[in-house]
Amino acid sequence: MMTTSLKRAAVSILSLVLLAGLVGEARAQNPTPVEMVDGLNAVFGKHPHTRAGHAKGFCVSGNFTPAADAASLSKAPQFAKPVPLLGRFSLGGGNPQAPDNAKGNPKGLALRFDLGDGASSDFVMISAPVFLAKTPALFLELLQAIASGDPEKPKAFFAAHPESTRQGAWLNARPVPASYAGVNFFGVHTFTLTNAEGEQKIVKLKVIPKAGEEGLTDEEAEAKGPTFLEAELTERLGKGPVAFDLVAILGQDADNTDDPTVIWEEEGRTKAPLGTIEIDALAPNEKCDAITFLPGNLPEGIAGPANDPIFAMRSPAYLVSFSRRSAP
Repeated sequence: MMTTSLKRAAVSILSLVLLAGLVGEARAQNPTPVEMVDGLNAVFGKHPHTRAGHAKGFCVSGNFTPAADAASLSKAPQFAKPVPLLGRFSLGGGNPQAPDNAKGNPKGLALRFDLGDGASSDFVMISAPVFLAKTPALFLELLQAIASGDPEKPKAFFAAHPESTRQGAWLNARPVPASYAGVNFFGVHTFTLTNAEGEQKIVKLKVIPKAGEEGLTDEEAEAKGPTFLEAELTERLGKGPVAFDLVAILGQDADNTDDPTVIWEEEGRTKAPLGTIEIDALAPNEKCDAITFLPGNLPEGIAGPANDPIFAMRSPAYLVSFSRRSAP
């Protein structure tokens, strides 16, 4: 018998798949959400009751306090008053045993804002400002190249699509994070914030650790081993909460809004404070496993990009993954 949460997920999958099919003729060539999840499984294997992407991770709880001027940018409920948070730190990819000390694997931060009366909204972020591919079809092509086992196929893909090298270049140019509390996280996509007066601004979202970025040398990372990040954060939380600033990087007229492989250079841009994320405890992993954090789960006052095919595909694919890992 299907659980209530699984029934809701099934309905959501159908509605979001239909929505993804209505956003433009070009998207008719995109793979289905099922094909996207199958592509991830082909690379990382199938792991029962485990996410197809960001498989390794752990759950945390805390609170979000809006900045004084956040409501001037967006009428979203979390920018009007403090709200509780459920979060999950993770590693990219579908390997539940992925090593914490690998430099090229993005770290993830998913946040669910509890808006009250059963309502919620999510932000899903990674430790690089760009995604791996500009369309779902290209992302699936990359996954299939990797899954083939032929090292020449990924090389050929990256040669033909140099924009897909930007994420790896970003991560490999920076040290392995010493802590999840010392990582910048990025929303990757372009969002539109709308305030109560109907004024709109395009932005990218960024989470900045109040402790500053904390990195390891290659030698230190090797010595830390593959499983240090959860223990490190547990020890840190024993001394007090971990805090981050949520900021909106304001867009400019010439900015690309439909390609998540394009980096918005931050120099010279306005960064508007939106609030403070405070993580105060680890939470039972069952709490995060009972839900899926959806990039498209956004309240009035925050809108995802209407013309970004990767954004349109993500929530339906996440729900396919959720339905599989929730099955008996």
